[in-house]
Amino acid sequence: MAEVQAVKDNDTIRLIGHLLSVRFNPQMADVWNIGLNLALRISDLLSIRFEDIHGNRLIIRESKTGKVANIQLNTKTLELISRIQTQYPTHTYLFQSHRCQQIKHKAPQPLSRRAVSMAFQQVGKEVNITLGTHSMRKTRGYFLYQATKDIARVMKMLRHSSEGVTLRYIGITQDEVDKDFVSLEL
Repeated sequence: MAEVQAVKDNDTIRLIGHLLSVRFNPQMADVWNIGLNLALRISDLLSIRFEDIHGNRLIIRESKTGKVANIQLNTKTLELISRIQTQYPTHTYLFQSHRCQQIKHKAPQPLSRRAVSMAFQQVGKEVNITLGTHSMRKTRGYFLYQATKDIARVMKMLRHSSEGVTLRYIGITQDEVDKDFVSLEL
């Protein structure tokens, strides 16, 4: 299985959101757009309950690390969450599976990781990128690094413990680091 990539330009980010909405459904586009802004692992993103949102903050315990993620929500994310909550006021999960509504007496469930992964892979083929559920997290990290060149900040946002892991994770290659050294003369 190929390693998924960060999306490195805004036009492609918007195109992926559009294609997810058209080829699958607006909910998949919401997963993409909110996922880009939260930089959570897919298991944590899909498990968000409306009760985890406190005003303009999301507070959850990450399933992989057990660390508490306390994330301030930006305007775009708040608007998307508000629209979803208005559209589905009885839902428990931010990304609740609609299949559960069709089966009476079944507890609400979030979208499955598999469904999201399949949608992302198909759209990735269309835009010629190895796209997967981690692409949202990698993309957020990549853009923060490009804006700040502060790897410690990116590590903190992604809750990583190693610079090397973070650089590889966000797709910063040695060639890009070399180019930064050549282009920045003091």
